[in-house]
Amino acid sequence: MSRTTIPDLYEKHEGGEPLTMLTAYDAPVARQVDAAGVDMILVGDSAGDNHLGYDDTLPVTLEEALSNTAAVVRGTEEAFVVADLPFLTYGTSMAESVENAGRFLKEAGADAVKLETAPYGETTIEIVDRLTELGVPVQGHVGLTPQRKNEIGGAYVQGRDTDTSSPGEALVETAQRLADAGAFSIVLETVSEGVAREVTEAVDVPTIGIGSGRYVDGQVLVVSDVLGLGGEEYSLAKQYADLDSEIRRAVEQYVEEVESGEFPTRDNAFDPVDEE
Repeated sequence: MSRTTIPDLYEKHEGGEPLTMLTAYDAPVARQVDAAGVDMILVGDSAGDNHLGYDDTLPVTLEEALSNTAAVVRGTEEAFVVADLPFLTYGTSMAESVENAGRFLKEAGADAVKLETAPYGETTIEIVDRLTELGVPVQGHVGLTPQRKNEIGGAYVQGRDTDTSSPGEALVETAQRLADAGAFSIVLETVSEGVAREVTEAVDVPTIGIGSGRYVDGQVLVVSDVLGLGGEEYSLAKQYADLDSEIRRAVEQYVEEVESGEFPTRDNAFDPVDEE
């Protein structure tokens, strides 16, 4: 099988089928996500608090993100791989933004990059326009933008009437401008369902929701939330497994067997010595 392309995603979207996307940060998980048939894998900066042990996404470095992305690509055969640009690896200058984004394709093998855009984010929109002009596919991202957590004061639903910093019309217009700049799809994070539907109706490219309800063109979740691995439950997600319990059970059994002498056995040894 060949790797999924943007035309493949558009063909599925135009056929009325929802697009599926999950995060992954290493080769073993990426291999399973890919084999299960997901359309896209996002190597998110969510690795910060779901894979690397940070409190949030801000500390993730360019080199860490490149390493995570390369690992996911090596573990993937079919899914379209999108890499997040970490905090302050874009926007400081056009030249640096282009160079850093290009490294994800040239060095790590990603199929596209994703970057967050604040409402009416002129700088980011200009970067999207330049990257797509140069042949770097870009996935947009509006709504909740975790890289701006220190500015916006935390995580809350975007697009509500009471939300003066990011009203619905700003999200719609920003999404339209990202699409006009060449973004092949747009992630809507933690957007009220009505505004997410407005955005979806206003743009020609697929919208991918996370905590943004039913009226979008696809869904993305953090794989740790889906697997029940090392985190708390969120209302925007759904837990499909409980790997925390399974891992703990397996390790407890391993400890018990080593301490009791049950493991290793003769079958686990090379050139075993026969017992006298």
